[in-house]
Amino acid sequence: MFIETETTPNPATLKFLPGEQVMASGTREFTSPEAAEASPLAQALFDLGDVTGVLFGREFVSVTAAPGVEWAGLKPQVLSILLDHFVSQAPLFTGGTAAGIAVPAEADEGFADDPADADIIDQIKDLIETRVRPAVANDGGDIIYKGFREGVVYLQMQGACSGCPSSTATLKNGIESLLKHYVPEVSEVRAA
Repeated sequence: MFIETETTPNPATLKFLPGEQVMASGTREFTSPEAAEASPLAQALFDLGDVTGVLFGREFVSVTAAPGVEWAGLKPQVLSILLDHFVSQAPLFTGGTAAGIAVPAEADEGFADDPADADIIDQIKDLIETRVRPAVANDGGDIIYKGFREGVVYLQMQGACSGCPSSTATLKNGIESLLKHYVPEVSEVRAA
């Protein structure tokens, strides 16, 4: 088995492509060793001690290194863990839990959408799903819709995108421009 690696716009994050499906649908992000307990693979990566984030995508695993950690030393260790996991066909998540289910909570931070905006929200979500999410996945990340209020769209960046130096530019210049173009009711995009 050969696992390809790709750089991402975030220098702390590498994208690993095992050449097979990682997640059937959606994404799952782990930002702490405690959260990683739901996945033997994520837990093994955090156990290296130099990993601060793991994101499972459809056909990739993004791994974020701790500040000051050089990829030259960490990359072989990550590749070894990934190879062991995929060759052995070990489960991605611990059995008997709902840990593999990632359902973004849209109202978890007080973002309650107005039912009167349902058509606008549907347009925004469709554009995010068809135009934005695939591009962000190419960079080893994901983007989650969090809410729409008074012309402002709230989005959460995950994986390589969450700590990327260019994530603000991506939100403002790329995503905001796209949404404003197709949905005139959008006046701004903000990180949630």
